[in-house]
Parts: sequence; structure tokens; C-alpha cells
Amino acid sequence: MPPDELGRLLGDLRRAGDIRAAAVVSRDGVLIASSMPPEVHPETFAAMAAIMLGAAETATLEMNAAAPDRLIVETDEVRLVVAGAGERMMLVALADARAGLGRVIVEMGRAIARIKDIYG
Repeated sequence: MPPDELGRLLGDLRRAGDIRAAAVVSRDGVLIASSMPPEVHPETFAAMAAIMLGAAETATLEMNAAAPDRLIVETDEVRLVVAGAGERMMLVALADARAGLGRVIVEMGRAIARIKDIYG
């Protein structure tokens, strides 16, 4: 998927579900593409999301449980959702707390399906 197509995909995701920021990130935390407001540092956002999902995967596997499909962090203001997008990538979204979590997850699922179609 060309970078401009990833940019459009992330822009569509942001418009669909009260999402403030979105990024496609490699599993090792390298930013591939992002759609974020100027006050967000995309590389830091990407790296920390990868670390959090990696830690959640390690913790669940240590307990002999399956790796998580997604990680959700909630505050009074926002919801951060990190989800795998194939073996090599993940999709990260930061949504307003008022955003319907179900809708955010559905919209992320659609975006992940598009990413997987291209990258496998």
C-alpha cells in the first residue's frame, strides 16, 4: 500500500469514529504512517504503542493464555486502542472518551482488513 493510500486510510478512520490520532506501526515500533494533530509526536506515539502491545502479549503468553487481539487503555478523556494488523504491523488509534468503543473497534477492524489485503 503506497504511503498516500495509508494516509487516506488513516484519515478515513479518524473521520469515522471521533478518533484524534491514528497510526500504522511496525511490531518493533517504527512509524509507517500516521494521521495526527500537530501536538502529537508520531514517533513517540508509535514506539510506546508497540511497547504496550508487546508487554501485553508477553504477560498473557506467560500465563499460558493466547496473545490479545487488542489492547485498550481508558482515561476520563481518551481511549487508546492498539490492535495487530498482521504479523508485522499494528494499528493504533486514540479516540475521545465519548466515542463509542464498539464503533471504534469496528472501524479499526475495517482498516486492518484493508492493511492485511495489501501487506498480508
